[in-house]
Amino acid sequence: MIELGILFGLLLMTVLALIFVLLRRRSGKTENADGLLIEQARRIQAQNDRVTYGPGSKNSMPTMRDPYRP
Repeated sequence: MIELGILFGLLLMTVLALIFVLLRRRSGKTENADGLLIEQARRIQAQNDRVTYGPGSKNSMPTMRDPYRP
């Protein structure tokens, strides 16, 4: 019974530590917009890839970006 108390105590301490870290991390402000610019570039690249390699592009001619050309 003591072992279960120790186990649950350690789990509770771990959960509280994770909650503390997450709450402290969210209160920080972003000093620059580098992360937003990187995210925007990745989103545009993903959109271009969906158009190039999507299911609607199977019946079209291959482009220069296609890795396989029959």
